[in-house]
Amino acid sequence: MAFQLPFKFLGGASVTPIDIRARQSRMMEYDQPLVWVVILLLLLGMVMVYSASIALPDSPKFAAYKNSYFLTRQATFIIISAVAAALTFRIPVATWQKAAPYVFIGTLFLLLLVLIPGVGVVVNGGRRWLSLKVYNLQPSELMKLFIVLYAADYTVRKQEYMHKLTKGFLPMALAVSFVGLLLLLEPDLGAFGVIVCIAMGILFLGGVNAIWFGGIAGMLVTIFVAIIALSKFRRDRFFAYLNPWEEENALNKAYQLTHSLIAFGRGELFGVGLGGSVEKLHYLPEAHTDFLLAVIGEELGLAGVLVVIGMFYWIVKRAFDIGRQAIAIDQTFAGLVAKGIGIWIGVQTFINMGVNLGLLPTKGLTLPLMSYGGTGVLVNCIGLAILLRIDYENRVLMRGGRL
Repeated sequence: MAFQLPFKFLGGASVTPIDIRARQSRMMEYDQPLVWVVILLLLLGMVMVYSASIALPDSPKFAAYKNSYFLTRQATFIIISAVAAALTFRIPVATWQKAAPYVFIGTLFLLLLVLIPGVGVVVNGGRRWLSLKVYNLQPSELMKLFIVLYAADYTVRKQEYMHKLTKGFLPMALAVSFVGLLLLLEPDLGAFGVIVCIAMGILFLGGVNAIWFGGIAGMLVTIFVAIIALSKFRRDRFFAYLNPWEEENALNKAYQLTHSLIAFGRGELFGVGLGGSVEKLHYLPEAHTDFLLAVIGEELGLAGVLVVIGMFYWIVKRAFDIGRQAIAIDQTFAGLVAKGIGIWIGVQTFINMGVNLGLLPTKGLTLPLMSYGGTGVLVNCIGLAILLRIDYENRVLMRGGRL
């Protein structure tokens, strides 16, 4: 008759193999610290959006809105995003791999719809949204997530050709170029920059030929320089960024940048206190969206900004750790997706913070998870739910389980 021999530990306690398996089965099923960091960023973002937007109804543009309008909508976006993330977490990574080409093509179709007069919604001179009556959908935000999935799937499918130009690198480069063309027609140079970084990063991690990668990277830099040089608006904004305190620049193209820097200066080490910002009182445009970090810097000071940077660093670090772990257990697609999500969040956060701090020219990119906006928050949460799913599947496989 079979029986289990107990193991003796210090103190005389005995544990059977059944007890050991029971303990192993109680291993955390998901990365709880990562979840809490995301929740904290969402909640802090909601508070700061309320603080940054509370005075907007005083202006004629938002006179019909209540003081809590943006708070209510942001809270609604967060609840919807949390439900969507919970549902996304239940979808196996293999399903996303099968769906990757289709969601990519579907999002391309949405980007084409945006450009049709009467269909795409124009806001501040940019045709970037589709009206769903309740709120406006921004397809470029969806593309940031689906380019991660598509690039990872493409790299896995074409792994044996990744060192060849025509069969490996070129088809992906053409796909990204077409996306870039559609985004530049909106225009949305910032989203194009993020998407290029995501695609190039995944291809590099997937083992693309280093010579081709370097050549294409150099060509992309040249293209971005040419886009700026050939556009008077972008060219003027770039030169204003180089000398923002010149009177003409400070009152025109560098107006947002100078007031953002003033906000950081007023905040000093520990800020002027929550709700105490002066720059949000119609001095700093888009304080609740692109320049939310400036309000954080003014109200919570350097300490608050460093806490936010630390939380984003944790998300990016965990994404790369999870990706490395997935690749180590031969889950290449999952590993590339995880690292791609890390690149996406990291690059967009860096650009937004760089713009707010005057390290980069002014560009309209939101701070992930924190800035006001329905599509941005929704897509960020779905992307991070996929990351958590990859981590969950890693843990199951490492315990010897089946997916």
